[in-house]
Amino acid sequence: MNLLKNLFILLMAVGLMSGNTGCTSNKSAQLESKQKPNIIYILADDLGYGELGCFGQEFIETPNIDKLAESGVKFTQHYSGAPVCAPSRCVLLTGKHMGHAQVRGNDEWKERGDVWGYKSMLADSTLEGQRPMAEGTQTIGSKMQSAGYKTAMFGKWGLGAPQTHSIPTKMGFAFFVGYNCQRMAHTFYPTHLYKNEARLHLGNDTVAPNTKLDKGADPYDINSYKKYNLQNYSPEVMFDELTGFVKENNHNPFFIYWATPIPHAPLQAPKRWVDYYVNKFGDEEPYLGNNGYFPHRYPHAAYAAMVSYLDENVGKLVQQLKDLGIYDNTLIVFTSDNGATYNGGTDSPWFDSGGPFKSEYGWGKGFTHEGGIRTPMVASWPAQIKTGTESDHISAFYDVMPTLCEIAGIDAPEDGDGISFLPALTGEEQTAHDHLYWEFPSYGGQQAVRMGKWKGIRKNIMKGNMTLELYNLEEDIQEQNDIAENHPEIVKQIEEILIKEHVTAVSERFRMKELGDEVK
Repeated sequence: MNLLKNLFILLMAVGLMSGNTGCTSNKSAQLESKQKPNIIYILADDLGYGELGCFGQEFIETPNIDKLAESGVKFTQHYSGAPVCAPSRCVLLTGKHMGHAQVRGNDEWKERGDVWGYKSMLADSTLEGQRPMAEGTQTIGSKMQSAGYKTAMFGKWGLGAPQTHSIPTKMGFAFFVGYNCQRMAHTFYPTHLYKNEARLHLGNDTVAPNTKLDKGADPYDINSYKKYNLQNYSPEVMFDELTGFVKENNHNPFFIYWATPIPHAPLQAPKRWVDYYVNKFGDEEPYLGNNGYFPHRYPHAAYAAMVSYLDENVGKLVQQLKDLGIYDNTLIVFTSDNGATYNGGTDSPWFDSGGPFKSEYGWGKGFTHEGGIRTPMVASWPAQIKTGTESDHISAFYDVMPTLCEIAGIDAPEDGDGISFLPALTGEEQTAHDHLYWEFPSYGGQQAVRMGKWKGIRKNIMKGNMTLELYNLEEDIQEQNDIAENHPEIVKQIEEILIKEHVTAVSERFRMKELGDEVK
């Protein structure tokens, strides 16, 4: 009897095991999925290498981002994808450098009509956005989705247009709140953002970008600037949506691409932060809008206020992750899309925004000098990254794709140009690049190569200049002493790289005939 009873129990157990195979598998999958880290990639807009306290900034206070650096790793030799917005983001999202990227410059797709007319865009959404990427383009978002991540984007897109296939929700991000169009982001009080594929109206009676002070207004009277500060501040709207997404998805692995438009001009920031810096800096001359965007009574205070407001929100996000119990297994990366800008009253030299690099026009944003493409990067992941470390690993935006794919346990696209820097994050032995490459068919046409300590640059290519400048970054960090004549063998190596890494762009808009591209 006992034998039959034991046999019956055994058969029942086998049956239950067989019948529950699917449930057991799902549970294992859930456990494996749960062990994957959440990933939050924060991309500031036009933040210079030296504009964080942990990278030497003395005027602007960034305690929360500094804490990320203290709790994780600071990368001192990290590079953006390009020296301006759209191509840098294309390189980041696709893992292809500028010699292979689809988008190699800011392209407003002007053949559509009055794309720079703010009122025209409000009336016709098909005039918003930039030229689209190709349908079916693999992005970090789509790769993370394939790895089981909930994906979302908040901030500035700039890689397509409404009613096209090249919008966040069709490029790997299941949820999106932000600016579809870069030009619309030239005000932080727009009439609308986008929530997924529809306009999210903010109730702002928006002043069109580049609107100057009223005729006869006193530039020293703060009341003359009231029209530039409206009801709903877009960075706050986007951040609220971001924290809502985290709350709703904290039981699943998620990937968030937070492409904040801060601190890109115009100078618009919450009053409490502006007042804080007015008290700190004292009185200053107003910016009257003569260099684009909006005027501001206290330009230095406003710029600092924007950065500190962003830093404050980073701190709020970290606290939310801690409150939810998911901070330790969340990778947070903070960086910038290019170097410090030169317009809109931002005054990069006053802040020493480039840190060790020059950041004024010709050296910062728009140029492939160090001040234009070397960006601050910090990464925090308490479960994996040793506290308070620093890495001099030479890396670039196109390394982010293979890095996140490795973290997610999936293969990166075979046609990418990057190398995973996961070992540098976790303190393991890191494979180095032979070189990094950039090209930029704007601001005269440029190419650049970083090869160890050497930096080669060509400028004004589209004006017929093919001469290569050579700098030793170990001895000349500001690229002031061209030593090409002294090192012909290095020049030859870099010139070979320039030829090898350049492939003719699909869009004629990004071609340079001087590099052998066919241009009609």
